Formats: sequence, structure tokens, C-alpha cells
Amino acid sequence: MPVSIAKSMGVLALAVIAFQAQGAHAAPAKPAAKPAPKTQAGYPFTFDTLLEDAKRLAATPYAPQRHSLPAALDKLSPEQYRSIHFNPDAGIWRADKLPFRLELLRAAYNMPTAVTVSTVEDDVATDVVATPAMFQMSGAMPAQLAKVSLPLSGFRIRSRINSNKVWDEFLVFQGASYFRAVAKNLLYGLSARGLAINTGDPSGEEFPAFTHFWIERPGARANAIVVYALLESQSTTGAYKFTVQPGAETQIEVELTLFPRAEMRVVGIAPLTSMFLFDETNRGHLDDYRPEVHDSDGLQITTKAGELIFRPLANPLKLQVSTFTSQMPQGFGLVQRSRQQSDFQDFDAQYERRPSAWITPRGDWGTGAVELVEIPSGRETNDNIVAFWRPAQPLTPGHPAQFAYDIAWSDEPALPKGVGKVIATRSGASIDRKRRVFLLDIVGAGEKLDGLRLDLGASAGAISNASLVSNSELHGLRASFEIDPKDAELIELRLRVMRGDTPVTETWLYRWTSA
Repeated sequence: MPVSIAKSMGVLALAVIAFQAQGAHAAPAKPAAKPAPKTQAGYPFTFDTLLEDAKRLAATPYAPQRHSLPAALDKLSPEQYRSIHFNPDAGIWRADKLPFRLELLRAAYNMPTAVTVSTVEDDVATDVVATPAMFQMSGAMPAQLAKVSLPLSGFRIRSRINSNKVWDEFLVFQGASYFRAVAKNLLYGLSARGLAINTGDPSGEEFPAFTHFWIERPGARANAIVVYALLESQSTTGAYKFTVQPGAETQIEVELTLFPRAEMRVVGIAPLTSMFLFDETNRGHLDDYRPEVHDSDGLQITTKAGELIFRPLANPLKLQVSTFTSQMPQGFGLVQRSRQQSDFQDFDAQYERRPSAWITPRGDWGTGAVELVEIPSGRETNDNIVAFWRPAQPLTPGHPAQFAYDIAWSDEPALPKGVGKVIATRSGASIDRKRRVFLLDIVGAGEKLDGLRLDLGASAGAISNASLVSNSELHGLRASFEIDPKDAELIELRLRVMRGDTPVTETWLYRWTSA
């Protein structure tokens, strides 16, 4: 593996670890130039003023600031500082009987950066001062901290999405441009990002960061909450608006404008980041008691022409970058189809309750491709899967780029009625060890075989023993085949079930490698 690619992978792993740790923040802080003058009583703020600030900042050199802990805080031991957590009783708007509560996340002990969090009411913003009174720690809070403002790494928002008696955390922004959400009865899993730059590229990945957030005070009967964010990096600035509606399916409407500082050739719009360690296809690579370990198990795409594509994820031995479709799709996302506890046998992680995330573009994104980056990983604590839309043309200074899309967080995006989907892919060696055997379990297209046939192809090698049978246990179908790779090191496989010339299932894609 080239050193440059390995370096990029290491940076990604560090950023993910930072996001998962309470208070960590892996990206640069905001420059010395401040968006607007502030007063004790607040300052004017709208999405238009944020756009103006992002545009103005893009015309100046990127100037990240490094921070150290404020006086008094630096006297705490690392263990004392890490024990500090936000007190839910101090939640912003908690006393106002509103449908949402805002809570703050402190920065890491070795804090290189911090973010600003502000609230907005009637187009007036007020920066939140995170006083020690809002937090609690193991043992008594030292008296010298009484007037100290704690540095922040992000925030979370609570609402009553599962029960009228419980305020559940359903949204968090923390670390670089990472954010994640859950829907009813689900747990945190994969994450979204504001922007991906040079992901999987030999030049090394760049991590833009949200440096300032503004959260609108919700109305007494609001079913959604609005978050604004300023994004900054060496290559670009950006103005973002997120409208978040939690529920049985949590919806996030995203509007953004990027103001490039430099030409950006490898750009990821609407990026999703997840973890895939192993499943039935590669379980033998790792010594683990569990049948599967992953937050997501597939990339799902609906092309512009309406073709339904499912690509099982992989944990390769070498970095893989795959490209799908050349036109803006109707939608794409990382999904979790394994939904039984027995799929994982992990009572603690409960991977069967991790959400899927589905991106629906709005407006015209132009030409480009859905790109999937799969990074080798030996640990489930590292997010090693990234999927995004990559524009065909570079983004250049002086040409603001606007995008809008929706993210639906749910157990799984629905397919059209009567269309079959692959719920399990299994692979292993044939008895003579010369061929690979593949078994696909399919549900949603019935279990009757009348008039059905397999449409099966491979970019190399020789396919044999293709079969389609009923699977009465699942009230579905099982497709199977063998492939002799011959001298091929990489084979792209494609399968779907047809009735005449009409597909009755999605298109299953799979990349086999000799490794």
C-alpha cells in the first residue's frame, strides 16, 4: 500500500476515534476573523448573514487557531476533566416546556480546537456560555471553576421520540463535520458528514470542520428544529442549514453553499460514514465469536432510470474505491439489512438496531457518480466505509456550489412493493477448493418459481451451477452459483431475478478479489 494512502487512512481513523470519544474534535478551529461583531444582548443572524460570512471568509487565507484549556481547567487532572459531563437538568429550554432540549458537549482534555454554539430567536443570535453550573463531575466541582467557561466540541438535542416520559437524544453534532441521528427504537450507528474532501485519494484526506453552530429556538408545538453551521477548511468554507424532524423516521433537510478557497477535484457531497468489519462472506478473516459485526451491510442506490442496486459492503485487504452510475441518482444510502439479534449475538452493541441513512437529492446536481470507499480495518471502533456523491467537475474558487438533499434515518429505506431484495449474501470455497460458491437469500418477490429466471454475469472467470429455488423458511427465494476465477484477481459479479424481460428483484452487485 502506498505510504500516502496509508497516511490518509490513518487520518480518517483518528478523526473517527475523535468523534466517538466524548468531547473530541479532530478538525481545525475557526480563523481569527470573526463572522460578525457580538454584543452582550446578541447580534443579528439569518441564513443570509451566514452565507455572507462564509463568502467573506473564503476570500481570506485559512488561519486555524489552536487552543489550550482556560486557566483553572488546566489544573484538573485528565481523569477529573474527563469526568465532567453536561447535567440534563441544565438543558437549554428545559424550563420552557418546549418539544426540544439542547445540551452541550465539552471539548477534549488535550483540546486542539473548540466550537461556538449559539441560540437564535427572532433573527437574533446569542452565544452560549458553558458555565460549570451546567455540568457535573465525579466528586465536587472545584470552587475555582465557578466563573470559567468550558470549551465545547459540539451539542446534542433531545426530544420525546420513544415515550412521552423519556427525553431521548436523537441528534448530535460533534467532531469535524460529523453528525448523526436516530429514529424511533433505533440506536446510534453510522454518521453523516457535512463534506468529504480527498477521501481515499493518495494525496491524503482533508477534514473540514463545523466551527460555529446556531440553533433556532423551537416553537411550543414545533415538530422540527433548525440548525445552522459554518464550515471551514483549507480548501473551502460553507454555509449549512439543517431542518431536523425526529420520529418513526427522522428526516433532515440539508441546504448548503460552498465557497471554494482552492480547486477541489475529489469532493464528496452528502457523505455517509459507517463501520463494516465482517459478515457471512468474510467471517473467516477474523477470529471472533460473533456471526457478524457491522453498523451497515450494504450500499443501496436507485439510479436516475429507476434501477434498484444493492452492493454488499466489504472489509478489503487493500483500499477499494468503487464508482456507480454517471447521472444523479434518485437516491442512495448505507443500509443495515441484518435485523435479527441472532445475526450478531451481541447484547451490548445491538447492531441489529443501527439505523440506515438514505440520501434523496433535491435540484440538479449535474453529472457525477456515487462513490464507495472501503478501507481495511481490524477493529469495530474504526469507521472504514464512506459513500458520497462525487461531482464530475472540480469545484473552483469564485464559483459557489449549492446543493440540497434530504437524509432519512430509519431501519431501512423501502423498496417498491413486489420487488425482491437480498437479505443475506454467503460465500465459501467449493468442495474441491477450486471455485467460489455464492448463496443469496431473497425476500419480497414471493417464493413461486413460475416464469422466473436468473440474469447473472461476471466480468471475468467462468460461472457454473447457477440455480434458483424456493426458500419456504423465508417465504422467498435462494439464488446460488459457483465461479471459477481462473487467473482473475478481481471479478465484478451481477445478479437479478427476471420474469421475462422485467426484473422482479433489485440488482445485486459484488466485487470478488483474489485476496
